Amino acid sequence: MISYKVLSTGSNGNAVIIGRSVLVDCGVSYRMIEPYINDIRLVLLTHIHGDHFNPATIRHLSKERPLLRFGACRWLIKPLVDSGVRERQIDVFDTGYSYEYGICKVIPFPLVHDVPNCGYKLHFPGGKAIYATDTGNLDGITAKDYDLYLIESNYEAAEIMQRIAEKKLNGQYAYEYRVLNTHLSKERCEDFIAKNIGSVGEYVYLHTHREDEDDSRAEGYDKEPGREMGYLILNG
Repeated sequence: MISYKVLSTGSNGNAVIIGRSVLVDCGVSYRMIEPYINDIRLVLLTHIHGDHFNPATIRHLSKERPLLRFGACRWLIKPLVDSGVRERQIDVFDTGYSYEYGICKVIPFPLVHDVPNCGYKLHFPGGKAIYATDTGNLDGITAKDYDLYLIESNYEAAEIMQRIAEKKLNGQYAYEYRVLNTHLSKERCEDFIAKNIGSVGEYVYLHTHREDEDDSRAEGYDKEPGREMGYLILNG
């Protein structure tokens, strides 16, 4: 079983701690992350949108933890440097490779959004997790028998089509057209999980649309000592 804590998910901000020491996405205030800062060893970023990439929080993390590692694909390197992260703290990823850290192996894979985006497979000694959000589909991606699936479930297809039809009838602009191509439906999310999950896997819906955009939260994990890390590049 892999521990996790969803600090926030949705348009108000995204940040998930996996395995106690890996923070994926940083689109929230520093105050929200501060209680966990001493345990976090690695920050993984996915894309530039503000609900996933908060420059002020990232700058604060870099300043408070000068040995903290920031991992991201090439499209986020300049934004990281512009946010105040030192180049020596940044690990540059390419999809199609795996990156070996002391606590887990990180495997970035491309996602379909309106800006360059990626998800992550994380292989810990005690299990495997996959994180994917803000994507139109998960075509060509597999994660068989993983222990934890953190997957976007943004909308139900019938509901969003009804909203589009109503707005079209009323002569209103339907932003939902964009959502259809850039966010994952509940149906596609559940289909991916059903095709991959084993008998003991766990799943969590991310970025679920709510009219009030309430954050989804999951509580608690056990703490244990961590350490700073480097990484090795492996073919994969």
